[in-house]
Amino acid sequence: MSQASVQLDTVETRICEDLAGCHGAMLGDLARHVAIPTGGGHDPGLDEYRGLLLERLEAIGGAVELVEGDPRPVWLDFGAQSDDAEPARMPPRTAVVRFHGNGPRILIACHLDTVFDPKGPFREMTIAPDGATAIGPGVVDMKGGVLTTLNALEALAGAGHCCNITLALTSDEETGSYASNRILRELAREADIGIATEPALPGGELVVERSGSGQFRVETRGRSAHVGRAFTDGVSAVTALAQAIIQIAAMPDPDKGRILNIGPLLGGPASNAVPDLARAWGNVRFPTSAIADELSAMLSELQTPADAMPSVRIDCSFNRPAKPLTPAVERFAELARSCAESLGQAMPFAKTGGVCDGNILQDEGLPTIDTLGVRGGGLHTPQEWIDLSSLVERSQLMAVLLKRLAQGALTH
Repeated sequence: MSQASVQLDTVETRICEDLAGCHGAMLGDLARHVAIPTGGGHDPGLDEYRGLLLERLEAIGGAVELVEGDPRPVWLDFGAQSDDAEPARMPPRTAVVRFHGNGPRILIACHLDTVFDPKGPFREMTIAPDGATAIGPGVVDMKGGVLTTLNALEALAGAGHCCNITLALTSDEETGSYASNRILRELAREADIGIATEPALPGGELVVERSGSGQFRVETRGRSAHVGRAFTDGVSAVTALAQAIIQIAAMPDPDKGRILNIGPLLGGPASNAVPDLARAWGNVRFPTSAIADELSAMLSELQTPADAMPSVRIDCSFNRPAKPLTPAVERFAELARSCAESLGQAMPFAKTGGVCDGNILQDEGLPTIDTLGVRGGGLHTPQEWIDLSSLVERSQLMAVLLKRLAQGALTH
């Protein structure tokens, strides 16, 4: 049931005018933030970026807490020599910033990390000659969305409008949110409504339904032998892995939303030795918990007893459940659309196979919309781009939405 758009009131108009005057400052801030490398678990960059944001959030009254994260399963790390190995780095912390004010408790989840190599060639923001777009690592996913949220909160504070907001700044969304999962779930249980600042689709579409996602690893063990002297004594773990991969390749059914993909492979130290260990890592996508259970069962059927020769072991972590369109989410989305229409912005609804921290929040029972970030595309590629006009537009949208939520727009 659609909510009719509401004309901006005097306070909203003033806030939006203030934000319109911030375009140049936002552009400079975005270039600075994008140039800070926060991919690949680069702690110095994450600390620098987090520090810049926290300084501004504390200046408008935010109470900051740094919460220690949890380690992720070692088997997920492609370079780990053993499942008993120590983690390559300490789990990243999550910054939790609380603002006390009127209305329901709103939880906003933003992630600071990107997918880009901090030492790679794609390191800075470049503005197109016409000034309409820019490319850069994380420019849209999600440093643009973090910046629009920050500016919206500053504009609301400048107008003397206090909202009841908890802001979670995580540092591991791109690697599965294992460190921040528990923290996000605890915060979700304290909140009434959830927002994540993932980028909107290029046309400004609001994603209201997402698939779930999980990781898996196939590990095969055989018996090593010299290829020339004792080939028949060996049992190839690589051959066993190849056979398992062929079986997995027959499992996807995209029409049902059942998706499996194999990515990195590891097997054998040399071509003249029969390999006794091989591994492959993969990703699954699923639209419902029933399909997730089906995928888990199909993968488990590949497993053999540990003493088999060769043996097959399956490890799974389906840590991001599907995010369906519920009546509460639809009502919240309609409110966001009404706010967008008040600003003269279109907001169609869409669904996607991508996942984000919004999946976690909603799985904990918190109605969540999660594409209130900037418009753009090319995510996770060297062509990642942002529509620069969306810096102001999405800041205005966030500010108006937060103000109306604080005034009880979802309870009227």
